[in-house]
Amino acid sequence: MYKHRIWALLTGLLVLAVVLASCGATATPEPTATEAMTEPTATEAMAEPTATEAMGEAPSGLEGIEADIGGTVSILAVWSGEEQDSFMAMLQPLLDHTGIEVEYTASRDINAILTTQIEGGNPPDVAGLPGPGQLREFAAEGHLVALNDILDMDALQQNYDEGFLDQGMVDGQLYGFFAKASVKSFIWYSPPAFEAAGYEIPTTWEELNALEQQIIDDGATPWCIGLESGAATGWPGTDWIEDIMLRTAGVDTYDQWWQHEIPWTDDTVRNAWETWGTVVGDQAMIYGGTPYVLSTNFGEAPFPLFDDPPGCYLHRQASFITGFIEDQFPDLEAGTGYNFFEFPPIDEQHGNPLLIAGDLMGVFNDTPQSRAVAQWLVSADAQRIWAERGGFLAPNKQVDPSVYPDQITVQIGELLTQATAVRFDASDLMPEAVNSSFWSGIVDFVSDPSQLDSILQSIESAAESAY
Repeated sequence: MYKHRIWALLTGLLVLAVVLASCGATATPEPTATEAMTEPTATEAMAEPTATEAMGEAPSGLEGIEADIGGTVSILAVWSGEEQDSFMAMLQPLLDHTGIEVEYTASRDINAILTTQIEGGNPPDVAGLPGPGQLREFAAEGHLVALNDILDMDALQQNYDEGFLDQGMVDGQLYGFFAKASVKSFIWYSPPAFEAAGYEIPTTWEELNALEQQIIDDGATPWCIGLESGAATGWPGTDWIEDIMLRTAGVDTYDQWWQHEIPWTDDTVRNAWETWGTVVGDQAMIYGGTPYVLSTNFGEAPFPLFDDPPGCYLHRQASFITGFIEDQFPDLEAGTGYNFFEFPPIDEQHGNPLLIAGDLMGVFNDTPQSRAVAQWLVSADAQRIWAERGGFLAPNKQVDPSVYPDQITVQIGELLTQATAVRFDASDLMPEAVNSSFWSGIVDFVSDPSQLDSILQSIESAAESAY
């Protein structure tokens, strides 16, 4: 879904890496498949007070926001469950300050809902966006409100890395802001299960392949994968392709790929799919076989890691998956009960880049209430609330690293500084039509890897029309 000056993005994100090194990240949970779950008002949510609230002080991020605005704001976003609770806690100081009430809808099928509401002339006031690509399309069609006169641009440039700001820009105007960030190039595992089986953490692709075979030889299953996500089913597979592209074709070819400077039928793209096919095309590799992969919600996919005996030993997913693990297994301790290692390098000449993403939001109706929500969400005070609760990486650089609740978050930040390169999620940089075709192609490929030629040609046809 997105696009924009890739050199600026790389430069900016590398700066972000340095700043967040000690800050870390755990989580940008994309919600469960629960569809269109609405809360009447945010004031009904139980929000834990921040330290400043406990002392009776208003967060500094509210200083420029008018008090006692009242009224209602409608918000559509992907966060449900514990994610929704944290988002509501994040909003609570604003609601107390302004008297605004929130009508919140949570859905993973956010693009379908947004498109329908926009076409009906009734979009939400504030909404999460599928990605920079869709943001540009909405902005070009006149649906999004430019934020340059709503947000303090000087403060944003000081507090946000250029790489994040750039993805919300269209023709010099800011139409979207990141409320949350995530890092994607991780493989999750159970340390107790690894120890009991005598498995070692792989540091290269060859070692990962050897570990897969060792697990199979032991009569177990290496991978748990779940692709189900409502209308967005298939997206977890796009992250696999992106990580493999970065490690087999390199960052320059990766940039050419998402910008459609090379076709989807190019050998480098085909190789990435075929490499993933060695996992999803082998029934001995995947827990539950193809039916499980296609029908299991992405948030539930890692749960068999923690069965006794383990149903699988490896799960590739972004930092936000910690929220799902903690929700399902509240007694598991981060770092000891569950942990991660970095997706390993494949071709040494391309190093080990990190894949990142984030939750982008935009304003569709310019009201005092939607302005206040946007102004609050970009502040360090707002983001600190969610950061303290866990499952969150703040894009605002002013959030103190000490607020993150566990060592895993710190580990993720350290990896950012060690990465040989950093790239934004490619599918999120592509036009919506291409991204949707990519998702569908993932499902078709897992169903029948022998159809790869026609799958790639189908996505290429979508790209030829969209770019």
